[in-house]
Amino acid sequence: MRGEAAGSRRQTAILPLRGTTAGESLDSAVALVRQRALPLLSMAALLAAGEQWLLTGMRRAVPLQPPFFLFDSWNFDAWWRIVATGLATEVAIVTLLAAFAGAAVAPALLGRAATHRELFRRTPVLASLLVAAVLAGIAWPAAYAGLVAVIALYALTGLATPILAMERTGNPFVALFRSVALSARGGLRVARIRILGYLSWLAIRFALGLGWIAVADLLAWDVTEAGWLDWAVPGAWVVANTAAYAALGCLDAVLLVEARIRTEGLDIALNRSRARGEDETAVLVTAR
Repeated sequence: MRGEAAGSRRQTAILPLRGTTAGESLDSAVALVRQRALPLLSMAALLAAGEQWLLTGMRRAVPLQPPFFLFDSWNFDAWWRIVATGLATEVAIVTLLAAFAGAAVAPALLGRAATHRELFRRTPVLASLLVAAVLAGIAWPAAYAGLVAVIALYALTGLATPILAMERTGNPFVALFRSVALSARGGLRVARIRILGYLSWLAIRFALGLGWIAVADLLAWDVTEAGWLDWAVPGAWVVANTAAYAALGCLDAVLLVEARIRTEGLDIALNRSRARGEDETAVLVTAR
């Protein structure tokens, strides 16, 4: 009965129920963003705007020379503090967006209809906020002391909030440990793809965030003296980061599914559940 009821709400699944390549994982993340564009991009835009408000206040307090985000040898310590803050906030933002993506990935994989409101109800907000705060608190000193530690942190902990949402793990710290374990399997496959995704979107972000300055240079505008840089620079990065953060959060949810398919036989368990007419969501909640 449960299988029949679930089947009555079926739609086309947008995620493949098989192991995927790195490129396919990135494509699947974008497909999930498209399916849940309104809530994901709205949340990403709000969080990205808050991040730029924080960083802009820090830049003005120094002050750094325009265009602010470039290396400033005269104020290296202040510039590096801002870089570390930016990396820490990115970790927190992607972690929060991945929680909603973790709730959205199950219906996307199973081909189930689910409203945005239903997904918000399934998102573990308080536990995700705790994980984001813990990771940001670790990421800032790790980034300030050097990039190696924060890269390792980012690579290994991205599955935590999708685990909370999809597997309904009640303990945030259990989810963090499971994220590290899954990310380290298969020769650090998840960790490597997560870094690849970050670098891919970093290139796109720089193109969107800096491309307009290159155009201004071609038009012989002196951007270093332009008064509108105070709002144009943060605005450009909000636009660039909105798309990137949403896609990176969805990539984490996609990688959780992919890791479970490769290392825990999730695809086999789901196909067996379908053949028996059982409720497939119970398989997603049960981690091996």
